[in-house]
Amino acid sequence: MFSILIGLILLMVFAYLGWSIIWIAPIVAGVVALMSGMDLMDTYTDTYMSGFVNFAKQWFPIFLLGAVFGKLMEDTGAAKSVAYQITKMIGEKRAILGVLVASAVLTYGGVSLFVVVFAIYPIALALFRNADISRKLIAPTIVLGAFTFTMTAVPGTPQIQNLIPMKTFHTSPMAGSWMGVVSSLIMAVGGYLWLVGRQKKMAANGDTFKEISQGAGSNEEQQALPNWIFSLLPLLLVVVLLNGIKLDAIPSLLAGIVLILLMNVSRYKKFIPSINEGAKGSVMAIINTSAAVGFGAVVTSVPDFERITDLLLGISSNPLISESLIVQILAMITGSASGGMGIAMQALGDTYYQLSQSTGVSPEAFHRMASIASGASILPHNGALLTLLAVTNVTHKDCYKDVFIVGLVIPTIAVIAGIIMASIGLI
Repeated sequence: MFSILIGLILLMVFAYLGWSIIWIAPIVAGVVALMSGMDLMDTYTDTYMSGFVNFAKQWFPIFLLGAVFGKLMEDTGAAKSVAYQITKMIGEKRAILGVLVASAVLTYGGVSLFVVVFAIYPIALALFRNADISRKLIAPTIVLGAFTFTMTAVPGTPQIQNLIPMKTFHTSPMAGSWMGVVSSLIMAVGGYLWLVGRQKKMAANGDTFKEISQGAGSNEEQQALPNWIFSLLPLLLVVVLLNGIKLDAIPSLLAGIVLILLMNVSRYKKFIPSINEGAKGSVMAIINTSAAVGFGAVVTSVPDFERITDLLLGISSNPLISESLIVQILAMITGSASGGMGIAMQALGDTYYQLSQSTGVSPEAFHRMASIASGASILPHNGALLTLLAVTNVTHKDCYKDVFIVGLVIPTIAVIAGIIMASIGLI
């Protein structure tokens, strides 16, 4: 347990300093192995790399297609067109709500979190400038809109965090719909109220918008964007195919990509560069996550880890509590919601599926709780958070307090609410 704690601290510190998890994860995994009396080379070549490769093998197609879909939405201007229209309808005075809703719509439409960050930031910057809201709240607002409820809780979301549990529990993206709806409302409403309260407090203290660059969100850029209704169609197609017709994620994303290409055939010269960039981005995303999963695989192979899992499994007669704790802890350790859940499903997925059969607790409840718990895990070394801070030009000191509340504390409350709902049969 001490070696695992040291490994987690090292991973957080190095990530906080900006070191890449791709090479930090195996080094820290080596530290954990040495402190636990494990053979260093065997741990790296077998345990670490097995966790790394197995995750990449299983999930790379979805990472690839999701990244290409998102990049095409970004480069054709479709993502910004939808976001601008949403923020326009909501109004500049409610800039936080506009950015929140725009981020949520894009995420629920299948656009990857990283693409949402790049697509939304220029819009958020313009809105926050006009509303005179501190830039320190941009990152927490995007976290709330893209990294929480639409990533894990809203029924039918095509994000990877909602797809991973499907194979384990033989469920659909709509699993645990009522639990997902209530958890989503807790995260969305609770997080929004927190951010609005913070905005008022910061404004009272003179902490308002401070300029760092010019030109983001200009009128010229808005005028060049495609029609927002047509831009919305690929997002709707992915969601409908995945949840209405119940196709797998791969054909659903492929159909979305084909529709974007057909709708923008006049820009065909831009297709190859966009697809190439999307493919490159997917490789970095899968390697980052797989590196985190490899570290988690080493943690789960530590001799005393079985005692820890036995302790968590026996912490309550309700298996949803132990599942949620294990997924949340592993997601915190790895700095990745999908990575932590991937480890949990690989190590204990069959156990929880058997428990769903023997205890009478619906597999859909296990699916939804694993998904929601994975997102309640944003610590300073979280990979998506580090990317977001780099793009928005703020530091942990500027905004992590608010990120912690909207990305960890309130989602944890949603986890508790989901468990209570499942316990009374409201799934």
